[in-house]
Amino acid sequence: MKKKLYNIITVLFFSVVITSCGGSDGDGGDGGVAPTPDTPNTAPNAVSQLIYPTSDLLCIDSTVNFEWAAATDPDGDTVSYELRVALDNNMSNLVEQVTTTATTRTLTLQAGTAYYWTVTAKDSEDSASPSQVFAFYTEGQGVSNYAPFIADLVSPEEDAVVSGTTNLVWSGADVDVNDTLTYDVYFGTTNPPTSAVATDLTAENFDVTTQAATTYYWQVDTKDDTGTKTIGAVWTFTTN
Repeated sequence: MKKKLYNIITVLFFSVVITSCGGSDGDGGDGGVAPTPDTPNTAPNAVSQLIYPTSDLLCIDSTVNFEWAAATDPDGDTVSYELRVALDNNMSNLVEQVTTTATTRTLTLQAGTAYYWTVTAKDSEDSASPSQVFAFYTEGQGVSNYAPFIADLVSPEEDAVVSGTTNLVWSGADVDVNDTLTYDVYFGTTNPPTSAVATDLTAENFDVTTQAATTYYWQVDTKDDTGTKTIGAVWTFTTN
């Protein structure tokens, strides 16, 4: 009986020793395999070039085919692009924000408007820094305007001889019959006269004071509502 009990105790002892010295299936045991840590994601490279519209491009069609250079991803991930169009260069007043995997996108915008655009490359997890911001201006509705005709001389006649205070008289005209014409009058003893004696006149005459036995030169420039100016001819007269 004592021998049998001794054998049982011996077997239990060695079982405990073997179990305590054996490998563990846990993360810290020598006999287990540690899991591979996740590889951190790397964002794509930023879009390096905005191809069209180019910077400060003016009067383009309001249907715009945006184009930019492709970006690459260091991890080989699929790259998509977020195209943003705004009314300010801080890109806070957005009018369009679209995502595509292509490097072109056509958008229809308002005519006669200044816009700003930028593109950001991104993968499924991270975004690159935005590209630079370019401005462009869509073409507005065309408005035709014609410059006024050159002023016609009325009096005094060319090379006339006059005396005392002289009333300079001319007439103006414009193809745009609804335009209001104004006149700048230059007068003096040099040819051409450089001294403006009256500006923005609506009347077609102006009095000038003269001295005897002197040759004078005068010129009338005509302006319309838009500020378009037609430079007048130089006329002359002499006092007796």
